[in-house]
Amino acid sequence: MEKRKEQKFVTVAVVNGELKANVLKSRLESEGIPVFLRYESAGRVYGFSINGLGEIKICVPQEFADDAKQILEESTPPPTDEHN
Repeated sequence: MEKRKEQKFVTVAVVNGELKANVLKSRLESEGIPVFLRYESAGRVYGFSINGLGEIKICVPQEFADDAKQILEESTPPPTDEHN
């Protein structure tokens, strides 16, 4: 019987809210990168995201981490200046 190699997952981003996490997950998966979302449990149960509740870690296998970070960086729009 062949032994399966275990993958080590690393966190490449932390976001608040399930919608944003799923958008980023889909973006990475479209590039062929496997993604695991690690939820903070209370936020998921109660459906809010304040003070770390609702925080979601986007995790990928270690060998994809650099590519995933670059894709996420390119996918994130720059902050806007709300005063102009």
